[in-house]
Amino acid sequence: MTSLIWYLYDFARKAWVDGFLDAKSKEEILDKPDRFRDFPVVIKENCIGCGSCTASCPSPGGVRLVRDEDTAEAEGLVYPVIDTAACIRCGFCAEVCPSTPKTLECGENHFIQEEFNIIPSKRKYIIDDYLCIKCDKCVDACEVGAIEEIDGRNVVNQAKCISCGKCLDACPVKGAMKGVYVNNLEEQKKIIKMTVDTLEKYIESKKEDLDNLPDDKLYLAEIKFKPIYDKALTILNDEEVVYEVLEDAINRLNIRVIIWDSDDCKKCQLCIPDCPTGAISFDSEKDTIVRDDNKCLRCSICYQSCPFGAINYFLAKFNLDVDKSGEKVIHISVKTSPLAKARRR
Repeated sequence: MTSLIWYLYDFARKAWVDGFLDAKSKEEILDKPDRFRDFPVVIKENCIGCGSCTASCPSPGGVRLVRDEDTAEAEGLVYPVIDTAACIRCGFCAEVCPSTPKTLECGENHFIQEEFNIIPSKRKYIIDDYLCIKCDKCVDACEVGAIEEIDGRNVVNQAKCISCGKCLDACPVKGAMKGVYVNNLEEQKKIIKMTVDTLEKYIESKKEDLDNLPDDKLYLAEIKFKPIYDKALTILNDEEVVYEVLEDAINRLNIRVIIWDSDDCKKCQLCIPDCPTGAISFDSEKDTIVRDDNKCLRCSICYQSCPFGAINYFLAKFNLDVDKSGEKVIHISVKTSPLAKARRR
């Protein structure tokens, strides 16, 4: 009873009554801090329509791109729309937004530094200096200024690149601008190795034709692309990646082909100590010289060492094309190497 009376007495005090009637939250509680992660604010006039925000959003339907209707004066704007029912306020869309100024804002913590501006993409765009003709069409096509000239070379600034692919479409030289897939690198290596091995074995199977190839002539052939493509899909089940890896590899391949003629070999073994990788050995049981294809660099040192002409040396190039029936084929051209021509003289 005493406690109850005490509480009633305390509540009846004028100071408590005044405090209750004048109660209000502290100012620091009412003020929204700069770091508060609110729903993103869209400034649609800044949008370049790259789609980075939609690619980065982890919540299905959280952000989508829309386009206003065209008018007689101008085309409709493309910009993102935030669905507050789906948005989880993670801020990824604001972090990856490459436009300057940003199209999406949602707090101070999302004015991220340029070097951390990471856009989800399985492709990385790079310029091949060997093929680039400095026409600057890629520079003009890039909407975010990601292609810069450094020491006389055009270079893609990966911190600015949004992986839209417009530079690749604008490049007039096949292979000068590359969209390299950054995932599944080991599988890509296996696909390229399988392709090289397949093409090399085909050329080696034409030994009789190549033995009679004049120095000033080309040996021309073609093989079907589909068997190689189907085999590559068993290594990496991604049709888009597999096709582009094969296309780029085939069109850029320059294979040095070493063909051994066992009938002409005198087993002098001069080639064995000269091989820099130990790819050549002597099999005493079979009484023959053996070459390990997996160790061989195709460097041609064995060709230069052999005094009996038992080793032939050729250069091969390839091109992926479509034949008259519409089927993709690989054109093969083989010629005697300049080293072999010089040796014959």
